Amino acid sequence: MRDFLTQMADRSADRAAGLRRKESEAALARRAFASAPPPPLVLSDKCFDVIAEIKRRSPADGLLADGLGVGRRATAYVEGGAVMISVVTEPSAFRGSLSDLEEAARAVRVPVMRKDFLVDPYQVLQARAAGAGAVLLILRLLDDARLSEMLDAAGQAGLAVLLEAFDAHDLARAGAVTPVADKIGIPILVGVNARDLDTLNVDATRLGALADALPPGVPAVAESGIRTAQDAGQLAEHGYRLALVGSALMRTPNPTGLVQDLVRAGREGAKELCA
Repeated sequence: MRDFLTQMADRSADRAAGLRRKESEAALARRAFASAPPPPLVLSDKCFDVIAEIKRRSPADGLLADGLGVGRRATAYVEGGAVMISVVTEPSAFRGSLSDLEEAARAVRVPVMRKDFLVDPYQVLQARAAGAGAVLLILRLLDDARLSEMLDAAGQAGLAVLLEAFDAHDLARAGAVTPVADKIGIPILVGVNARDLDTLNVDATRLGALADALPPGVPAVAESGIRTAQDAGQLAEHGYRLALVGSALMRTPNPTGLVQDLVRAGREGAKELCA
């Protein structure tokens, strides 16, 4: 049986090819750059921030009911102190869409990140056209040549990039490309995803185990399995500069309050490292 990540990558490539037949890359670029630039990513000087996620479904957790709606939820996250909104746009397993990203981008004045299984530079331009200020790139989906193309597209579109890693090899690749991204002028974050790609279960120990392998000088993002303020505090002590939180925020009746709690605890945990 083919693994989940490969299935998602193949579906993503098929969608990109279909859309490219409907609108050329040149036409998409003209549409993307006709709009105002997205807001930049601004991190606090207190060494910990939260990226708050909007997703309609998780393959591991099922449907995540949302009574707020995308725009109001994005606003609630920002009111709690989120510095970026992540929007899952993958339609088959996550039931997301670019329309969700567009709605979030219209609602807030922080960057909105397209979180998807992106494999084609065309999709980076799509993100920019939808109002995104950042894209997530999964290192395991991209060989060195395609990763370079994706970063070039992000640089031309003026987007920040979150490079997602699952192990030390991924982190070594991230560390190797960040100087190149700096030269292009791309704001780079490096994330560690605690979710196991085979079982889709979360291995929370991965975040701590890989902390020493994080590329120096690059803001590190802890992804998956962060549910409580205590989790945020512990991750900050490991040196993570941000936490990307999705399911816990989708489930709580008070997303603003949970973002506030996560930010507060993370900054408390980061105090010694931040001094």
